[in-house]
This record gives sequence, structure tokens and C-alpha cells, in this order.
Amino acid sequence: MKSFKKIGLWLAFSIILLLSAFAIYNLPPVQERFGWRVAELAARLKYAISPPEEVVFVPQQEAKLSTKAALPASPTINSLQDQALAITPSSTPAALSTPTKTLTPIPQSIQLTGFRHEYQTWNNCGPATLGMALSFWGREGNQQPIAAFTKPNPRDKNVMPYELTAYVEEETQFAVISRVGGDIDLLKRFIASRMPVLIEKGFELPKEGWMGHYVLVTGYSDSEQRFTLQDSFYGPNQVMTYDDLESYWRAFNFTYLVVYPPERKEEIETILGPHMDEEYNYRFAAQKASNDIYTLTGRDQFFAWFNRGTNLMKLQDYVGAAEAYDEAFALYPKIQEKERPWRMVWYQTGPYWAYYYTGRYQDVINLATKTLDAMSEPVLEESFYWRALARESLGDSKGAIKDLRSALEVHPGFEPALIRLQQLGITP
Repeated sequence: MKSFKKIGLWLAFSIILLLSAFAIYNLPPVQERFGWRVAELAARLKYAISPPEEVVFVPQQEAKLSTKAALPASPTINSLQDQALAITPSSTPAALSTPTKTLTPIPQSIQLTGFRHEYQTWNNCGPATLGMALSFWGREGNQQPIAAFTKPNPRDKNVMPYELTAYVEEETQFAVISRVGGDIDLLKRFIASRMPVLIEKGFELPKEGWMGHYVLVTGYSDSEQRFTLQDSFYGPNQVMTYDDLESYWRAFNFTYLVVYPPERKEEIETILGPHMDEEYNYRFAAQKASNDIYTLTGRDQFFAWFNRGTNLMKLQDYVGAAEAYDEAFALYPKIQEKERPWRMVWYQTGPYWAYYYTGRYQDVINLATKTLDAMSEPVLEESFYWRALARESLGDSKGAIKDLRSALEVHPGFEPALIRLQQLGITP
């Protein structure tokens, strides 16, 4: 009898010890210092068994709601009006305005100073880079409050541009502009106006493959044909050629964010001109992507098709967007495995929108499932959310509710999932 009591005590002690260790491990300071090491080990083990670059998503194209949106007849851009017509030939384009002020010439070289560099903690390039941008304008603090706002779960793999924008608008006294379709000249013009630019771009490590990354562009030199970047991973004052930056930037639709004091809004409007209008901006970016399709090959062409889909999705041309994504996914298997951007849907969820709003619910489910299964741990709230909507549309209410709750588990307070559960009358 005594031996059974001892065994029971040891079991109870072991359970308490394990629960205590688990609780300590999940404390934010412990996660920040050691969590990434455990996650990295788990990822390496899983990816050794099931290489994620071998996973290929094949759209089923189960619902064709209209004819395919035509690409422009040639990559030549004759006018801004032609751009809009080429993208949506069956609709009347919105009026395209022109800049009201003449842009002044910019210098051949400039290097901004006055910001505080900060190395990122685990999966924290977005908050760290935004923190550096804010520091240029004199804001104190570091990446931690930004991360707490944008990614309540420290294991979250990505912070979206809209989440960074929301932080600036809701938690600071500064303003922010976020647009797509940027180019080298635009970066230089902002920097010459003493405004650093936060961009989202591709990033590669030998053992990790392709992934997304934010950097702050703070300088340029025409004579050396290169930009100066504040990089939360590599360190301060990194350099990258104009050509290389453009290639890596293409992976994220040439997305850029500029933080600025509200009193400088007029300067922003002068630099951006008609791109202040979001619809114009997406039409322009869609045309830019279409032109790239004609001239690029391999992975860059995949990105161009993907960008076309994203911009058409933003313009609510869901059929055209879905078919552009189909073209991108058709190119994907032709990319060498070591170069495949298998994390793409971690960062950009446009295909879910396009497939869902064209009634291609099974494609949404298949894409979300492949994306989640290829991760070392499934922590993408957006993928759970869109799979939930698609499952609900196909009559799988139980599966939908499970996915909505999973979205909230990996991102506590994720508003779209909360709202949908409330609409269904379900307690989160």
C-alpha cells in the first residue's frame, strides 16, 4: 500500500512539475529568450521529414463566374487612362487626377540620421522596423509595445502592413500612409524629403529559404546605385543595390509605409500625387504587375502574377484576381525547389478573398489546409478564418466553428473571427 502511495505522490509531483515548467516556459520573457529556439528545432525536425518546398497547391477552378480578364495587348504604357482601361476593360474607370505641384529635383545622394536602430526579437521584424521609423521622429520606446498591439501571440509568423498602420493611427500622434506599386524614384524622393520609408520585401537565408521581411530605407547613392537600409536582422546601415531591392520588393507588390507628423501631410500629397487615391494606386499597381508579366521569368514572374491578383482583388475584380492567382500557382511548380516562396500565403491572403468571392470554396479550404499543414506549428489566424468561412459555405458548420476558435487561439481578440462567432450565436 505504501508503495502505491509513493507512486501516486511521484506522479502528482511530476504532473505539478510539468505544469509549472509549461507555465514558466509560456511567460513572455522566457518565450522571448528561449521560445524561438524550441520553435526553430521543431521546425527543422518537421521540415526534414516533410519539406515544405515540395508542397504544391493546385487550384480546382470549380466555379467560373465570368470570362477571363484580358491582359493589356502590350507592355507599353501610353497613358494613365490606358492603364485603367487595360485592367478593367468592361468598366468605366474613375477619373485619374494629376499632381498639382511640380516636384523639385532630388540630390544624387543623401543619408538620413537621427533614428535608433533595434535588433528584432523572434518573428518581430515588423514591430522592430516600425519602432525605428518612429524613433526618427523622436518617439521613445522599443518594439515590445508595438508587438503586443500587432501580434498578441508572440509565435505569430507575420505582422500585416494594416496592423502596423493601425498601431501608428491608434497609439501615436503621428500619421501614416500605406500604398503599393512603389518604385526606386519614389523611395529616393521620400528620403530626399527627410522621410524614411518602411518597405516589405523578400528575404532569404541559406537554411531557411525565402520569407518576408521589413526594412527601413534611410539613404541612397546614385553613384553607387544602392540604398542604405536599417535592418532589424542584419544590423544598421546595410546596403543593397537598386536592382536587388527592386527584385526583392516585387515579392510584396512594392508595398511601402511612411510615418510622418500630421503637419507634413501636404508634402506627402505632393510626392504621391494621384496615388493618394487608393483606387488609382491599385489600378496603377495592377498595370505595373501586368507589364512585369511580359518581361520576367521564373520566380519573379510568379510574383508579378500574384501581384496582379492582389491588386485586382483590392479593386474587387474577384474573378480577374482569382484567375491571376491561378496563373501564379501554375508557375509555382516550375520554380526550383530551393527558390520556392512556400511561405507566400503567410503574408498575403489575397487568394482567399478571390477564391471565396467567386464561390471557389474548396480551393479556399485546400489552400488554407496546405498552408497550415506546411508550417512547423499552425499559427496563421487568417488561414483558419478563411477556411472557416469556406467550410460554413459548404455546410460544415462544426468545422467552421472549430476553425474560428482556432483563429482566436493563435490570435486572441482577432476581430473577424469574434464577429463571425457572434453572428453565429456561438460563445468564443
